[in-house]
Amino acid sequence: MAEALDLQADEREALLAIYEGDDAFKEIDATKFQYKYGEDDDCKSFLVEIEWGDDYPLEKPIINMEMFYNRNLIPAVKEKVRSVLMEEAEHWLGCGMTYNLFECLKEHLDELTSEQPDLIVVESPDLNTIGVSAIHISDSSDIKKKEPKKEQLTKAQKRRQWDRADHKGDRPRGWNWVDIVKHLSQTGHKEQQTAESNANNTIFQPLNS
Repeated sequence: MAEALDLQADEREALLAIYEGDDAFKEIDATKFQYKYGEDDDCKSFLVEIEWGDDYPLEKPIINMEMFYNRNLIPAVKEKVRSVLMEEAEHWLGCGMTYNLFECLKEHLDELTSEQPDLIVVESPDLNTIGVSAIHISDSSDIKKKEPKKEQLTKAQKRRQWDRADHKGDRPRGWNWVDIVKHLSQTGHKEQQTAESNANNTIFQPLNS
């Protein structure tokens, strides 16, 4: 047992140096370590925990896949991961093997997760019991965003908008002055015509002497 403890101390020191700065690696305590494969939003991502027993590395470590992070992982995938790690550990008995076990999974990720469906787990308020339900994630290419319907302009309307702008989308100062002047002149002309018409229609009554 003393030999195992010495080997563990050396391996722990080596692990911390190798995985320094690697966010996927985490030391839980002096004999328990975790490594995360894939991104958090990836349905095929999983976490592996390796725990050393008193006689490790003279014996195989304990492989734990039953963490909350792996709640979406199907049993078949978990069993595949355990099987690969146990088979690999067989070749490293008597030597520090945690690094080798973590790294060997990287070479088989696609094969290990091939049976894992693309699922996302969400809370369901309709369930009478505490649990989760799965929703299939469709390919992003199948999701089409609805765009607001744009007003269709005629070629003449588009041309008038273009002419009123400086061809960069900005309207020059005083672009609508002509319309305002035109409107006022028409309004003034109509008022003048109305006044003249009223004057012509007025009947002057002679004054009684």
